[in-house]
Amino acid sequence: MHFTSEQRLDDAVIEREFTLGDIPGILWTPASASPPPSAPTPLILLGPPPLGLRKAYPRLVARARHAAADGFATATIELPGSGDRPRWPAAEQARADLRRTMEAGEPVTDEIIDALVLPLVDRAVPEWQGALDALLSLPELGGPVGYSGGVISIGTRLAVVEPRISAAVLFAGSFVPRAILEEARQVTIPLHVLLQWDDEGNDRQAALDLFDAFGSKEKTLNANMGGHTGVPQFAGEAAAQFFTRHLK
Repeated sequence: MHFTSEQRLDDAVIEREFTLGDIPGILWTPASASPPPSAPTPLILLGPPPLGLRKAYPRLVARARHAAADGFATATIELPGSGDRPRWPAAEQARADLRRTMEAGEPVTDEIIDALVLPLVDRAVPEWQGALDALLSLPELGGPVGYSGGVISIGTRLAVVEPRISAAVLFAGSFVPRAILEEARQVTIPLHVLLQWDDEGNDRQAALDLFDAFGSKEKTLNANMGGHTGVPQFAGEAAAQFFTRHLK
């Protein structure tokens, strides 16, 4: 992990950009965590949307500020094929196929969803695990670790294969392959799932089916009226309380 910049936000949060090989990322820590405190700061991994970190930055830094106020460090990394990372022709073709299908008013098939989501999950999850290795090697950071947001299929796979993640807040707002529905049955960590009922780009029934499939004994569905970006403030506060219960 190589840090490339550092700045202080409002004297409360330290933001450091880094690279991990060719993967860009950002780490936010409460200012109180530097120099390292006696107890390492719990970490929340912020899953980004597939827009690129530059475009998603305002949303990500807002979440990081709220988490820092609750005593958590947060970190994010660029998804494969997004932002400044090398182009991924297969992913671009899958997005084009999806866009063409939706513009034509045709049903989105399992084949389109699989081509769009599964290769991304296969690439992104090992990268997240490598980032977690590097982040937890820093003296100011420690477990337990949470995962928040991003592509829900990535969060689901991580919850299955990464034992260092103790709890997750998942955002229902992306297509879910049937294979991920099957993997969800293996998830056992506490979950808090946010669902916007009128999300124009989301298959609501698929989100409900995924929530039903999760094998966790503790799982909460927080569903609210409104579109994709209309998550009410109180829903975010409930997610923050969830992490405070499980990571502190």
